[in-house]
Amino acid sequence: MALNYIWIGFFLVAVVAATIQTLITGEMSIFTDIVNATFSSAKTGFEISLGLTGILALWLGLMRIGEKGGVISAFARLTAPLFGKLFPEIPKNHPVIGSMFMNFSANLLGLDNAATPIGLNVMKELQDINPRKDTASNPMIMFMAINASGLTLIPITILMYRVQLGAVNPADVFIPILLATLTSTIVAVTFVSLRQRIKLYDKAILIPFGIILAFLTGMIVIFKNTDREALAYYATAVSNILLVAVICGFILAGVRKRINVFDTFIEGAKEGFRTAVTIIPYLIAVLVGIGVFRASGAMDLLIDGIKYFIAMCGLDTEWVGALPTMLMKPLSGSGARGMMIDSMNHYGADSFVGRLSCIVQGSTDTTFYVIALYFGSVAIKKIRYILSYSLIADLAGMIAAVFMTYFFSG
Repeated sequence: MALNYIWIGFFLVAVVAATIQTLITGEMSIFTDIVNATFSSAKTGFEISLGLTGILALWLGLMRIGEKGGVISAFARLTAPLFGKLFPEIPKNHPVIGSMFMNFSANLLGLDNAATPIGLNVMKELQDINPRKDTASNPMIMFMAINASGLTLIPITILMYRVQLGAVNPADVFIPILLATLTSTIVAVTFVSLRQRIKLYDKAILIPFGIILAFLTGMIVIFKNTDREALAYYATAVSNILLVAVICGFILAGVRKRINVFDTFIEGAKEGFRTAVTIIPYLIAVLVGIGVFRASGAMDLLIDGIKYFIAMCGLDTEWVGALPTMLMKPLSGSGARGMMIDSMNHYGADSFVGRLSCIVQGSTDTTFYVIALYFGSVAIKKIRYILSYSLIADLAGMIAAVFMTYFFSG
């Protein structure tokens, strides 16, 4: 229901914004831009889905091998104490817990191409145990909250863009991004846990989170003592090596269990193809709404209004230059990435706004896209409170990004 109102709101606001601009300028070209945006956004949505088809077929095929080879159940046993507390409604040692572990691990390492298909498989498995097939279950909401918060250990893509655009120290945003995205994730998990009456003060939760914090502290120490370009290089290399290791590990596990690896892969790949086809309508709908909102000029009007209000309050407006990236991030990953690159081109990669745009880009995930993609894959229509809680986490991550930028670069 929430997505329904928001989708309608995109069109209503776009029409109002376009009408106001037409009355002021006397030109009706803005409506042409809106119409063009509907077609281009629909094309983009289909192309994204088409691009996902091969990736989904590959990874769901590998996941099926891992499932029959016993790898997924091993991961489930390993993470059962923690996930048993965060996802109390999932049956003990259910294979979906192992899949969740792999999804979170892939996200932490910045392996988006691996994380997305694994996440879609998680949603399918959660739907299998969901008693209300049209409504998001509590485990689905917790899983989505963690995914939408965008917790990433090594933001490889952002570092590489900074290298290409001439940043003196491309990886100087590493620590601020890490702290901002950690803030977003903590807020998301806390809000959902309070709503679902999950006790966070449990050693099964506190100990793993303590280990994660210790690991992050170690990464920060390594970051400070390593050349920035070398850090980006080694991070990319380690990510790729781990990815290859996972693929080979799944296949070897299947051979060890004496299963027909090829036929098992084909079985899972077929499921990946069906999933890719399922998400096309949902993805196109969301992207068209966002495209119309952008093309109407409503985004520019919103940014100008916020900047004027902040100036009226006598507050510093330097961070407002990164508002396009902030406002676009929950709506469109590619749009936010374009805004980030534009900010670095316009203000400079090492400018305050350039750094802030990068930190914002890495602080959260693309909430609307993630929700449309994941829930659309299992035909969930009632998403309950996940959108509002995810947007609160997004806001927390962005506020943290602004604070971190002032702290480290102000």
